[in-house]
Amino acid sequence: MFVLRGAAKLLFGSGNNQETLVELPQGQLYLVRPLSPKGYSELLFKDASARIRRTAQDFQYQLVVQRVYEEGEAELLAEEEGEDADIDADILAAERDEKTFLLDEALHLRVEQREGGDHVLAWRDLSGDVGDVYEFVCDTAISSSLVDQFQLAAKQCQYERKYRKPNTLATEEDLQQFEFFDEPPIPQASPIHSPALLTRSIDSIDAMPLHSSNTSVKRENAATGSSTPAKSTPVKSTPAKKERNYSPPKATVPPEAREVMAAEKGELHFYDFPSGSFVLQADSVTATVSEIGNWKYWLQVSTPDREWLGIPISSEINPVFNPEYLSFIFNQFTDDGSAYSWLLRFKDQPTLDRFQEGLTSALWEQQNEMKWGKIKETEQNYVLDAFNDLVLEDQPVEEEEEEEEFEDAEDDGPQSEHYDTDEEEDDVEYKPKDTDTNKSIAVGYKHDRSFVVRGSKIGVFKHTPSNHLEFSTNISKVETPKGELFSPTKVMLHNEDRNLVLQKDGDPNKLYRMDLEYGKVVDEWKVHDDIPVVTFAPENKFAQMTHEPTFLGISRNALYRIDPRVSGTKLVDSQLKQYASKNDFSALATTEKGYIAVASNKGDIRLFDRLGINAKTHIPALGEPILGLDVSADGRWVLATCRNYLLLVDALQKGGKNEGKLGFEKSFAADSKPQPRRLALTPEHVAQFTHETGKPVNFTPAKFNTGTGTEETSIITATGPYIIEWNLRKVLTGRKTPYLIKRYTDDVKADDFKFGTDKNVIVALPHEVNMVDHTRLKKPTRESIAGDFLDAARRGSSNRVGGPRTPAAQRLRREDIVNSPY
Repeated sequence: MFVLRGAAKLLFGSGNNQETLVELPQGQLYLVRPLSPKGYSELLFKDASARIRRTAQDFQYQLVVQRVYEEGEAELLAEEEGEDADIDADILAAERDEKTFLLDEALHLRVEQREGGDHVLAWRDLSGDVGDVYEFVCDTAISSSLVDQFQLAAKQCQYERKYRKPNTLATEEDLQQFEFFDEPPIPQASPIHSPALLTRSIDSIDAMPLHSSNTSVKRENAATGSSTPAKSTPVKSTPAKKERNYSPPKATVPPEAREVMAAEKGELHFYDFPSGSFVLQADSVTATVSEIGNWKYWLQVSTPDREWLGIPISSEINPVFNPEYLSFIFNQFTDDGSAYSWLLRFKDQPTLDRFQEGLTSALWEQQNEMKWGKIKETEQNYVLDAFNDLVLEDQPVEEEEEEEEFEDAEDDGPQSEHYDTDEEEDDVEYKPKDTDTNKSIAVGYKHDRSFVVRGSKIGVFKHTPSNHLEFSTNISKVETPKGELFSPTKVMLHNEDRNLVLQKDGDPNKLYRMDLEYGKVVDEWKVHDDIPVVTFAPENKFAQMTHEPTFLGISRNALYRIDPRVSGTKLVDSQLKQYASKNDFSALATTEKGYIAVASNKGDIRLFDRLGINAKTHIPALGEPILGLDVSADGRWVLATCRNYLLLVDALQKGGKNEGKLGFEKSFAADSKPQPRRLALTPEHVAQFTHETGKPVNFTPAKFNTGTGTEETSIITATGPYIIEWNLRKVLTGRKTPYLIKRYTDDVKADDFKFGTDKNVIVALPHEVNMVDHTRLKKPTRESIAGDFLDAARRGSSNRVGGPRTPAAQRLRREDIVNSPY
């Protein structure tokens, strides 16, 4: 009794209302539903504290679990919720940050110490289903004595509530009634089952009309593993597409294996489109990675009585590993063009590590046609890390101005005036009569102009003060000085935006200079007799704003300077770096100081501080060819574009003798290669994109926003009809879906930021060119991925003789259009 009364005096004291009696300062809060048909648990707060708090009423206490934020995380979350919600901010914050429970014996609050030493508090979810419990998993740093103190205080509070008298009157026997020995063991929390985590960002399910009235039947099929689709009535959409079968496709018997590279047990989950969550299919499967032929590999998932899925291993499966939740998420594509997402969850980190190395080595060998064991361990770790869904370390979070989001699609250019009722006399046809299509853009740095290549024509567009594009003029014939008509394959602005450097297909050893004042090609430059030009780039990132005459070029195995002023061939022999082996160079970019990054079709990247010498840093290949390259002005970030992902590399050295130096300036230590990050669409989004378009992901060359004195904050690229913009700050702080999208009816041919801002993007569609305000991009949801074309058409319908208005995504305003002269 003395011990109990002493503890009560210490804990309860005589403080004021809302006083915290005892606190567990660090842990995680889960909601566990062990009897749910979906069998998942939800991680509510990744970092939290649990406390017992006095209320304003006598003998009444609360159990309070409060989210603990890392620096800047609260602002990020508030910003994201502010984009989507119109409810009261205080209510939102309260629901988001704190869970409060009246400390009553009905909670059946209990404590367990698990194998390994973790302390877990559990209590009933009184508003949930039978068996649902909340679990607070204490951090390992919390001592057993503090947990015992917390449990004692909880018993004393429940005693006071039940008997309406001070706990100092309670005996040990009185308090034992609040230990609930008859409760079953506390179920293991499995955060990977959480729909909040596994849906990843498909967060507008309710707003999206389902394609079938029998969705519940299909969902049941998915949950039970049935492969028989329910009958459904398809809903037409624009563009038209087949009705999705929501059940998992049937798997076939796997090909004969030459070598098994990994075979691990785990849980199998299938992404269910109607519910927007991963649904448990089998709680114990074997996932096997095997070699089935020369550089051919296979992933098979099976149980003793069933083959669940079997797919060839390639980059198209979009592999994502998440060590935090012991999971592997990937896509499956079937012969009919359908795409599905799957999730494997493993029991512990060693199991995940073994499977990850087997899958990643198979993927790497398939892409490189070289055995995994032949590369260095540091390069193996580099490749393994690149496929992890991790946060970049030590990135400061800065405040960002809240962005306004617009709901009115009617205002969203491009627009066609063909059906506009207010300006009928100004109608124009925006689709040109020729068969050519737009294919590339050169955005001016010095002057507010953009140049769009369309066959053997170049359209010139002025950037207006209201951030639109205004057609300025058309260069109708691109001809060599000898009068040969050609279609430029590559273009680069040069010499204060006065010249355009062009390359002609089929003539890789020559370049041409167009004088934009006269609108004609005035010079033909032969670069070298034996060294072709794969691509070219400015001397430094902002060289086109100056009179700098030279620029850089690469061949498949050489890097060099081109100087148009020299007589004869224009390649400067003294500044040529040529490799004996075929490196297969493919892309080139420079920083503000003139540091050089060169990438290859093998997937590796070299960083130089100047021409004519060996690279200071060689970044190993993941295997995919690099199609485009960009570098931040200060050289900190290197951005490479592969077909279905982007690669972001931090070139700043964090330790060692070269700490604070860039990889352009000094070599990284052998054991500290810069850690890459794959920026990929989530597998769930890939499945939806593919379902909508019938095409795989194929990114256009990604670019940072840029400008003198402007910090890079965004990345722009496109795939099919979708513009994708990554928020660099959210990428660096590990947000799960740090990108926005906008869908068009046609495929995006080229895209780039307007110089000096990240708020406006210039987009070339096959027959349209326009400038898009950043606020028109939306979070990737079921609705935004589908495109809202039906709803836009319904909202825009009119009684005019011409029929309904054209959907907003198909219309051009007069100030935006590329009209018939172009």
